[in-house]
Amino acid sequence: MNLAVEQPWLLTGLLLCGLPLLRYGQRLAGHPALALLPPDRLSLLADALLRLLGALALAALILGMAGMYRTEQQVERIGHGAHIVLLLDRSNSMDQTFAGTSAEAGGAESKAAAARRLLSQFVERRTHDLIGVAAYSTSPLFVTPLTENKQAVAAAIAATARPALAYTNVSKGLALALSYFDQRPAVGARIVLLVSDGAAVIDPDSEAKLRELFQRQQVRLYWVFLRTANSPGLYDVPNDPRDDNAQAMPERYLHLFFSSLHIPYQAYQAEDPGAMRQAIDDINRLEQQPLHYFERIPKQDLAPLCYRSAALLLLLLIGIKACEAKC
Repeated sequence: MNLAVEQPWLLTGLLLCGLPLLRYGQRLAGHPALALLPPDRLSLLADALLRLLGALALAALILGMAGMYRTEQQVERIGHGAHIVLLLDRSNSMDQTFAGTSAEAGGAESKAAAARRLLSQFVERRTHDLIGVAAYSTSPLFVTPLTENKQAVAAAIAATARPALAYTNVSKGLALALSYFDQRPAVGARIVLLVSDGAAVIDPDSEAKLRELFQRQQVRLYWVFLRTANSPGLYDVPNDPRDDNAQAMPERYLHLFFSSLHIPYQAYQAEDPGAMRQAIDDINRLEQQPLHYFERIPKQDLAPLCYRSAALLLLLLIGIKACEAKC
C-alpha cells in the first residue's frame, strides 16, 4: 500500500507521540509503603495500553493534518471481455424517429435516444471491458478514452445528447475510433461498434488509409445500421443500374467497403428499437474472450479516516478518564 502526505513537514509533529509514553497522565495517590504491595500486572498492562492509546490518537491527528493519502495504483485484472470503442453518429437525422419524423412532434423515441439507452444498458453488462466513446458529424469528436470506469462511460454516452449537425463524415470518425488502440497491447478482442442511420461517400485516399488502419489494429467491426422507414437498406440493389453508385446509395457501398476489408465484420440492420436491442444483445453474447488488463485505482484521501480514528481514540480516553477513582 503506497502512502504519502500533502505536507511532509507536519510529520515532525509525530515526535509528540512520545509524550504519552514518557509522562504519567493519571491521578497520583500517596501510599506509605509501596514495597509491601504485590506486583499488579493487570494495572501495569492497563497503564501501557492507555499510554499507547494516547500516542495513537496524537499520531492519527498529525497524519490527518499532514494530509495522508493513498497514491494512484494499478491492479492487475483477468476476466472475459474486450476493448470496445463506441462510435456514435451525431448527424441531425439521428434526432428523428425510425419512422423518419421529428421525435418532439411524434412523441416517439428518437434513434439517438434509443441508441443512448441501449448502449448504456450494454455497458452495464460488460463488467471487465475497457470501453471508449467517440462520435462524429462534420468532424470527429473525442468523448472519452478506453477506460474500465463504467460511470465515466455512461456519462460520456449521455453527453452525446446535444444538438446534431447535418454532415456525416464517417471516414474521419472511423479513423478517430481506430486511433484509440494506438500504444495499446493487443490482448483480448478489439472492437469498433459503429451506430449510425446513414453513411457518406468515402474518397479513395480515405479508403486506403482506413484499410491500412484496420489491418494494423486487428480490429473487429460491428455496424448497427438504424434504418429509417422507406429508406434504402444495406442489401438493397437498385432496379436501375445507373443508380447503383456510392452517391445514390452510400449505405450499400459503405457496407461493401467494410466487407472488403478482410477483417471480422458484421452488419445489423435495425428498423426499430427492438431490432436494435437484439443486435446489441448479439454482440454482447459473441464478444466474451479472455482479457488481461490493469485497472487504475485513483488517489484516495485518507485524512478523514485519520480524523475519525483520532476522535474515537480521544473519546475513549476521555471516557476512561471519567471513570478514574478520586482519592
